[in-house]
Amino acid sequence: MLQFARIQDTALNLETFDTIQAFPECGGTGVFIGTVRNHHEGRAVQALKYTAYAPVAEKMIRAIEQEIQEKYAVSYVRVIHRIGTLDIGDKAIIAIAYAPHRREAFQACEEAVERVKHEVPVWKEEFYTDGSSQYVAGCCIRQDYDQNDEKHHHHSHEPHAHGHTHT
Repeated sequence: MLQFARIQDTALNLETFDTIQAFPECGGTGVFIGTVRNHHEGRAVQALKYTAYAPVAEKMIRAIEQEIQEKYAVSYVRVIHRIGTLDIGDKAIIAIAYAPHRREAFQACEEAVERVKHEVPVWKEEFYTDGSSQYVAGCCIRQDYDQNDEKHHHHSHEPHAHGHTHT
């Protein structure tokens, strides 16, 4: 098993992860690669900067991976998140899960991404083409946010289990 940092300040790639050949019981691979897009809420984005306190973020990501591995009975779940300045198209996060079947691989991968994005203290600052910048409001580690906040939305009507409940 490869040992690697979950918080990285260099370009992310799939070669970081153990290969599925190391898990012959697995027939499914779930992969998510999140990249920097050129817009957010109607504003033109030029770049992003992610910051984190790596020792805490590392520990939290590893705990999330372990919990998801147990919950879905999958053989392998890993997430890496980039910090530093990223340009449009750069990879910000990669999650991968190996499981006996596709359903568990997809579910484990999705929950890993949701939990890391919402629970791990990684902060995102957006730099806009008009020269301004701002930190993006999110629900990272705060349990006292307004659960009806309109800025927190999903692109699916399916419920997501990621650390807080929707009312």
